[in-house]
Amino acid sequence: MRDRIKELRRVKAAELRPNPRNWRLHPPAQRGALQAVLEEVGFAGALLARELESGELELIDGHLRAEIDPDADVPVLVLDVDEREANKILATYDPLGGLAETDGELLASLVGEVETEREALATLLDELVQRSRFRDPAAPPVAFGEVLHVIVECRD
Repeated sequence: MRDRIKELRRVKAAELRPNPRNWRLHPPAQRGALQAVLEEVGFAGALLARELESGELELIDGHLRAEIDPDADVPVLVLDVDEREANKILATYDPLGGLAETDGELLASLVGEVETEREALATLLDELVQRSRFRDPAAPPVAFGEVLHVIVECRD
């Protein structure tokens, strides 16, 4: 496998060019929960971008993190990919993570140890646990992306 990471840069979020093909929408519940995590913990992962011929960085992943505070310096992994490869990453990066299944007991235990004073984050965590508890134990495990989809539907 190739390592496509060219470098890590710290870039003002407003300087990042949104990807015109970004298909993900970010509802208020997601925005609030992400903002709460960023306020309580800070950045723990980098945005993904590719460098255009103009020198601009075009986002592949991390649009919402960039939108939360346009004046913030954000960590960006600059990838050595062309537009075709960037589109493949854009189409699959989050959905692949969403295919992970949820172990409700481990999730409940983990959430029980998480402390937050932010309502948006507490609500997200509570809803994740509640959703995992209402499952039929004989049913196949629920993918995390499915849980988030249900949460978004309930919040809208």
